[in-house]
Amino acid sequence: MSTTAAALSLLLLALLAVAAVYLAHHLVRLPGAPYAGPFLSGLEPAEHAVSRYHVRWYTVTLLFLAFDMEMVFMYPWTRVVAAMGTPAVVEMFVFLGILLAGVAHAWREGALRWT
Repeated sequence: MSTTAAALSLLLLALLAVAAVYLAHHLVRLPGAPYAGPFLSGLEPAEHAVSRYHVRWYTVTLLFLAFDMEMVFMYPWTRVVAAMGTPAVVEMFVFLGILLAGVAHAWREGALRWT
């Protein structure tokens, strides 16, 4: 059996298993069971789940993404900094300086003020 046929057979088997689980759930479902009610907390939601957020959250989100991307770039950098030497250290400090300038700008504009 070729590897393509084996992969397709495995995919078909997985699809059949998922279909069987859905069919079993549909057949075993109890009539009148509260499937659409609140989960665990027991309280009805006060507002819709897709309600609007205040605009200040977008700035916080962008700051989080900036520092999240900083970590994405710093992990591989730690692996090659010993081989690259001083230029890699300088480049990382320039990158961190740019991020720090962004945070200083957001702070100066009052993006981190909650009142």
